[in-house]
Amino acid sequence: MTNTLGMHRTVTEAVRSWSDRLVALSHGLHDEPETALQEHRSAARIGDLLETAGFTVNRGVADLPTALVATRGSGDLVIGFCAEYDALPGIGHACGHNVNGAAAVGAALALAAVADELDLTVKLIGTPAEEDIGGKVLLLDAGVFDDVAAAMMVHAAPDDSVGASSLAIGAWDITYRGKPSHAALAPWEGINALDAMTLAHTAVGLLRQQLPPGVAVHGIVTEGGQALNVIPARTRARCEVRALTVEQLGEVWQRVRACFQAGALATGAELELRPHGSDFADLRQDPDMTEVYVRALGGLGRTAMSRYGETMASTDMGNVSQLIPTIHPTIGYDTDGAKQHTPEFTAYGKSPGADRAVLDGATALALTGAGLATSQAQRSRLLDGVRRRQRSQPACDGANGSPPTRAVRLAPGA
Repeated sequence: MTNTLGMHRTVTEAVRSWSDRLVALSHGLHDEPETALQEHRSAARIGDLLETAGFTVNRGVADLPTALVATRGSGDLVIGFCAEYDALPGIGHACGHNVNGAAAVGAALALAAVADELDLTVKLIGTPAEEDIGGKVLLLDAGVFDDVAAAMMVHAAPDDSVGASSLAIGAWDITYRGKPSHAALAPWEGINALDAMTLAHTAVGLLRQQLPPGVAVHGIVTEGGQALNVIPARTRARCEVRALTVEQLGEVWQRVRACFQAGALATGAELELRPHGSDFADLRQDPDMTEVYVRALGGLGRTAMSRYGETMASTDMGNVSQLIPTIHPTIGYDTDGAKQHTPEFTAYGKSPGADRAVLDGATALALTGAGLATSQAQRSRLLDGVRRRQRSQPACDGANGSPPTRAVRLAPGA
């Protein structure tokens, strides 16, 4: 019979013994922020630390140079921790991924201390590009999560919370191609790609009134022409659509796509639509795992707000959660009111509160993994889930059973 009190002590002591290295890891990620698929130093820091601790580390998995998998233990129950470490362009770790990544590493180190006793395998999955194309989706597709019975991470935030869902999201790159001509001498000979983009954005703006509550459409124009006195022959933009579920996302995108098609039809420009990265599914947090996590967090003197029925922004952890029992709680620290994705939030990423969040998040996650392993009911449930997944075959090649996303090209006037 497992000594629960001794196991708890071993896990918490393991986090304490690694605390200086974990805080240094968080600070190092923060000091050298790297954006999606460029996280070479970040991935190296994490891989090197885990190798020091005796983990077997595989780098560049799934043909992603900045992804990694580190394992320790040999039990049939595989507990997965997802480490994020990409930053945002221009504003660094404004989403707190330095805290997320360091906490996940700490959880893996701590749970590894009892892995043999609990007959489990600890699997740290380094997941790049959460802020862009969705590294977790690519890793799912590559089979990296196939043996994972439970997946978890914490996310930096101004407060502690559990249970929230997230919005499904899809992103598309839009290109209009027209025909250049002199803007003053012969504008009628041109096909204005900027006009096509303007019409499309106007149509999207009008569409918003007809969209369901919780749905959002937003984007930026990345190219509007090359010279003031030349009819723009090419314009580019990126558009994101968010919805409550991945199914609703597909429905809304059809209406948004029609707005871009309207720009092509009205101007005669050629339209090209290409998916940018993978669709992110809505997050489904496992209530049993959440209950174990809340107890562990309470033992650290922290109280998490329950946010069941609420939605966060969007995360590729949603795709993981549609297949594998998952938790994605937030771990909080004082940011003086600053919200994620702002330079002000970035400034608090190395604060004493953020450092405590790294260590408390690591401890709570590791204790959650240990709690799942010591409960015969939970262990059986999780292992049965792995066996069912491994017997089943995917219905289609889209994320979470949704239809596959394909590039679309429309000829002028189509």
